[in-house]
Amino acid sequence: MKIELEQLRTQISDNNIPEHIAVIMDGNGRWAQKQGVKRIFGHQNAIEAVRSVTEGSAELGVKYLTLYAFSTENWDRPKYEVDGLMTLLVNTIKDELPTLQKNNIRLTSIGDITALPANAQRRLGEAIELTRTNTGMTLVLALNYSGKWDLANAMNNLIKKGKSYIEPSDIDEHLSTVGIPNPDLLIRTSGEMRISNFLLWQMAYTELYFTEVLWPDFRMKDLYEAVISYQKRERRFGKTSDQVKA
Repeated sequence: MKIELEQLRTQISDNNIPEHIAVIMDGNGRWAQKQGVKRIFGHQNAIEAVRSVTEGSAELGVKYLTLYAFSTENWDRPKYEVDGLMTLLVNTIKDELPTLQKNNIRLTSIGDITALPANAQRRLGEAIELTRTNTGMTLVLALNYSGKWDLANAMNNLIKKGKSYIEPSDIDEHLSTVGIPNPDLLIRTSGEMRISNFLLWQMAYTELYFTEVLWPDFRMKDLYEAVISYQKRERRFGKTSDQVKA
């Protein structure tokens, strides 16, 4: 594995590292079903994937890593699973805080955090404050987040300000991601090929990468393969290939 990882690393150009990678961490439930255990065990075993991708992204020089941890639609899942996810969130933030500090990683979040349980809000707020001055990669947790919520919230804020005409830049300034560059690369695991209400406005020109790997099995090797695929693409942003090359 180490040799394979080193070989993959040599294929990555340090001059074209995605500034912002977003990840839809999918497949925890299916992973658990394959193991013959409850779905919550899939979420628990996904922590190693989070750790591996976070460390790998930081080592590559990625500036922002956004993880879709809990969507507004996830509240509709069975209560025992939601309760388990909230407990896991609290414990994970507590357990991973020393690693974030050690690696100079700043933690922040997007989404309607006020709907989370009080202990989750408290633990998240403490971790954000303790890592606030870290200057390395920024790890963004999307919690109780959806792209539709983000856009509606931005519009409502603009209406409250009495805006009669809205420019795209006005929306940018009122999204929960204000100050965070749009994702260059989206990775979705488990073979599903959709963006599931995630960063709808922000992903207008994001490169999409889908893999069959279930999230609990996703490791640094898989991250490298996604980045290699990204670097083989030509990002034109509406221009022609000749214009980009010029």
